[in-house]
Amino acid sequence: MIRPLGACFALLAAAAFANAQPAKKETAVDTTYLRTLAQTRSFQLGRPARPLVTPDNKAVLFLRSEARKSKLSLFEFDVETGKTRELITPDQVLKGAEEKLSPEEKAARERMRVSAGGFTSFQFSDDGSLILLSLSGKLYTVERISKTVRELPTGKGFLMDPKFSPDGKKISYVRAHDVYFLDLATQKETRVTTGGTALLEHGVAEFVAQEEMARFTGYWWSPESDKIAYQETDHKDVEVWHVADPIRPESTPQPFFYPRPGKDNAKVKLGVVSIGGGKTAWIDWDRDKYPYLATVRWSKNAPLCLTVQSRDQRELLLLEADPNTGKTTTLLAEKSSTWVNLRQEVPRWLPAGDAFLWVSEKDDVPRLELRARNGKFRRVVVNADIGYQGLISVSKDGDDLIFNASKNPAELQIYRFSISDPFGEPEPLTKEVGMHGAVFSRDHGVYVLTSRTMKAMPGSVVFRKDGKPAGELPSLAENPQRPPAVDLIEIGTKDRKFRAAVVFPKDYDVKKKYPVIVDVYGGPHHIHVMATQNRWLLDQWYADQGFIVVAIDGRGTPGRGAAWERAIYQKFGSVPLDDQVAGLKALGAKYPMMDLKRVGIDGWSFGGYMSALAVMRRPDVFHAGVAGAPVCDWYDYDTHYTERYLGVPPKDADAYKEGSLLTYAQDLKQPLMILHGTADDNVYFRHSLKIVDSLFRAGKDFEMVPLSGLTHMVPDPLVMERLHGRIALFFQKHLGRPE
Repeated sequence: MIRPLGACFALLAAAAFANAQPAKKETAVDTTYLRTLAQTRSFQLGRPARPLVTPDNKAVLFLRSEARKSKLSLFEFDVETGKTRELITPDQVLKGAEEKLSPEEKAARERMRVSAGGFTSFQFSDDGSLILLSLSGKLYTVERISKTVRELPTGKGFLMDPKFSPDGKKISYVRAHDVYFLDLATQKETRVTTGGTALLEHGVAEFVAQEEMARFTGYWWSPESDKIAYQETDHKDVEVWHVADPIRPESTPQPFFYPRPGKDNAKVKLGVVSIGGGKTAWIDWDRDKYPYLATVRWSKNAPLCLTVQSRDQRELLLLEADPNTGKTTTLLAEKSSTWVNLRQEVPRWLPAGDAFLWVSEKDDVPRLELRARNGKFRRVVVNADIGYQGLISVSKDGDDLIFNASKNPAELQIYRFSISDPFGEPEPLTKEVGMHGAVFSRDHGVYVLTSRTMKAMPGSVVFRKDGKPAGELPSLAENPQRPPAVDLIEIGTKDRKFRAAVVFPKDYDVKKKYPVIVDVYGGPHHIHVMATQNRWLLDQWYADQGFIVVAIDGRGTPGRGAAWERAIYQKFGSVPLDDQVAGLKALGAKYPMMDLKRVGIDGWSFGGYMSALAVMRRPDVFHAGVAGAPVCDWYDYDTHYTERYLGVPPKDADAYKEGSLLTYAQDLKQPLMILHGTADDNVYFRHSLKIVDSLFRAGKDFEMVPLSGLTHMVPDPLVMERLHGRIALFFQKHLGRPE
């Protein structure tokens, strides 16, 4: 999934933060704040992350770094006393050694947008007494009470995707392309699958599953802990692309299996094998018609289930599979004339195994349904009119339901609902404008609420079931000196209203007119305008350099119904740009201090594509553009994302031509700067090289800034400082200053 730079930047944790150098005196913009923003990871470092409530409700464990260091340690919050203690640090485990990651682990972290060091995740055993941690390719267990740390005696090689078995007696993982498990009592390692190679992997989610489906695992334990379902991935027909570091030509390029539109995907199978050995039972479904394995669920008292998709993603099936024979039965089907959205939170089986929760868009907006054991519709649990967004948790008794909902896509509120009371009303647990998320214990007796609002930076508070707070998870994070000056509004016509944001400079002068920067994303499956303070920190800095910064969510963004979201289908080159123009003009009419004769546009990834498209197709509206990591030719992006929105070539070739920057390169008349990481394995550097070649051959002027050795994320603080300082100077040069 292509992400805007702001979203990537908010996830960064660079080990080089302490090495940032001050800006040179001759720099025309003051980058001091940029340096702070980079070194604190947008003031996110030092805040509690990934909290989990222990099964006995007595404690909350969480990860946290220092305010300007990205190395995460593990902490425990006592629910009764409100006190916090440090459980273990990476330095205690490594004893001064440097953390090492395999190329596979680096790639997996890139897919999850994780660049933090130290412990990036952890798990409990079934009773919560034991904690599983992974560090530098090795596995460790920590006894919560005694804090005793034990390195597990696994075989040689880097390990990936470790998990406790449901009974808590074993730990599984992937090593050398096969699935293994370690018996904690005997400390004996057993190989579960055999024959895995780089071309025929076992237990690993393929690229598009990780990048586009939000599925990061490739194997699943049976509820009885006696079998494992695993994915077999055949890469032999997939194109191999190589990422090389041009500044280090002596280094061997890193190969990646990268499926492009109209070309071969990896071939995926699902098998079930006993951990004691024996033959694999292969699950049988029509893999030619439904090649994508989207989700797998194997819950207690419930059948093994899998969700599969057609290549064009217009059809989706939920299948029940017999783990012994491999036979499958269709429980339900979803169809669309454009695409069916994937939902990783469902199916969610209720504890008795006689029903499950499902999300459907039959009303053109998501609704949560209760389905019978055989997949038959029973009733709607959460109506679409509340603005359902996602399922958070179901209590272990199957009655208490927690979900996110909001009629305004810029917000996320949390609701509670009793499944046993079909005539009841959802109870709001949050009301303040912002984005709220929560983690609940198994019985919902304790939960952690993490809130991001316009008034405050993210914070996490522990609550008991009665709604009374037990305390706040302690933070070491720094905070910005003052909140951004942002107007969040709705603009446009009756038929086409846009959510928009306007960021003003801190020394705003009502007597002046300001050049405008459009902070753009514009693509599907992403909300750019959010009611959170931390979203606008970087935009505020740009505004303080003498601009008014705006952001507009047009058609294609989620949370506004099917017609709004799907208007972008096969129209990348027109609909998103038309809406940015319409939204900009509506903002200009509302805010006369905006000088629409001096408009710049800036974005990353799909936003970079939009920036370049804007100055090529609408030079009358956009007078300078900065394109970061732009997708220039959609034939060169991955299958699952691109074919979902543009169709499957060669049948839908017209949509690819309409959406390609190469189609419009000869029309460039305005200043354009292109920035791209040379080691990007999401939007490959090839994209920028292709548009640069087209522009050069067309005799066009432009600027190109290669970011040496960097990927789709930009974690280096000095690079971040120089990058945004240069962008600001570019816009000052071509748009001028307030007049």
